[in-house]
Amino acid sequence: MNPALKNVLAVAAGIIAGGILNMFIINMSSSIIPPPADADITTMEGLKNTMHLFEPKHFIMPFLAHALGSLLGAYIAVRLAARNHLMMAVVVGSFFLIGGIANVMMLPSPLWYSILDIVVAYLPMAYLGYLLGRPVMHKLQG
Repeated sequence: MNPALKNVLAVAAGIIAGGILNMFIINMSSSIIPPPADADITTMEGLKNTMHLFEPKHFIMPFLAHALGSLLGAYIAVRLAARNHLMMAVVVGSFFLIGGIANVMMLPSPLWYSILDIVVAYLPMAYLGYLLGRPVMHKLQG
């Protein structure tokens, strides 16, 4: 297969897999850490209007969803890519970072969470996905 096409498909597979994991964690989050009693998390508007009720514990699962989605996506892209493995991880991480920036702009989350999410959850986790998934070259010791 053409290496460029293989890289494009690797990135697409990474974005899809990372997105699926992200949504799975987000969908499960309210059963692990229940939202505040009066919070409406069923719609974006309801979430915006009740975000002030959220405590720090309520931001754990979204952070994990973002970080683990980026990590898995980059890992898969690196494992499937033909070459330029670090670049493939960065492309996947950047895709999720753009989504994270859009999320911060749409939802009035606390500043500490927005900074933590943007700085730690995307590109550093994509780099970790690269480190975990990269091909390791072994030299024969003789």
